[in-house]
Amino acid sequence: MISLILNGMKAQLPAVREAVNARRKAGDVFEVFVTWEPGDAARMAEQAGKTGVKRLIAGGGDGTVNEVVKGLMRLPRGRRPELGILPLGSANDLATSVGLPLDAEPALGAAMQLDAFPVDVPRLGDHYYLNMASGGFGPEITSSTPKTLKRLLGGGAYSLIGALRAWQYKLYPGQLEWEGGKRRASLFLLAIGNGIQAGGGQPLTPEAKLDDGLLDVLVIRDFKGLSQMRQVIAELQSRPRQGEFVDVFRTPWLTFEGDVELPITLDGEPCQRQEFRVELDPGALSLVLPPDCALLSRERPDTSAQLASRQ
Repeated sequence: MISLILNGMKAQLPAVREAVNARRKAGDVFEVFVTWEPGDAARMAEQAGKTGVKRLIAGGGDGTVNEVVKGLMRLPRGRRPELGILPLGSANDLATSVGLPLDAEPALGAAMQLDAFPVDVPRLGDHYYLNMASGGFGPEITSSTPKTLKRLLGGGAYSLIGALRAWQYKLYPGQLEWEGGKRRASLFLLAIGNGIQAGGGQPLTPEAKLDDGLLDVLVIRDFKGLSQMRQVIAELQSRPRQGEFVDVFRTPWLTFEGDVELPITLDGEPCQRQEFRVELDPGALSLVLPPDCALLSRERPDTSAQLASRQ
């Protein structure tokens, strides 16, 4: 059994309706559920697992996928359906980075037909995410980008707002600790990646894998003014393990204790935390992915017999 949870704001798009009709004409059997208000997608996802749904497709942007993940993670591991993605947002960072189609009909077909692979699920406090947690400058961009501009410009809206806000940046002092390391720093940007990009295509942790049991972390810290921005950009391009202003490392967990609250975005959903811990639940979900997905590190299992069991 397959279910599709559609963000209510996307359900009436002609391309979405045409995609649903095309897949049904092609013989795919599935139910469609439409959200009405925040929390619906998580509740529907949890209920789907309880009723024995084998594959669940999240139709919406990164925030919709994030909410569905929340619902799935409330279930015992053995009751969690496989998760497919029908990307309908302005950024679609996770779908883009794993190589899924972005047009509605082929994307829905891929979500129905491709195999699923075990992936890790990071948890920040009591919040789960699949792709990226970012703190500091990145979340300021996301939270300040008007929805109308997102719709008009797609991922480019984030770059535009970022360029405008870079002249008024803020640093967030605090203590970072991870396996084998500790640092006191004033953070400009903290990115904790399970995936590789956020903010409409910004490659914050380009070496990350979804299934390696590690968080990929990018820290931009301590620089003062535009006079040091050139060095920051150079270090971002070269990615030193520890630079003058940029650190890059991998760890199974990370904690932050801040002097002030840090604005954070979890797969497009904003929040604020003064202190938190991020850790991984390895292989917690099965995610529908292309077989040649570059964000998978482990040997691909033979799952050719799975499709029939989902119908």
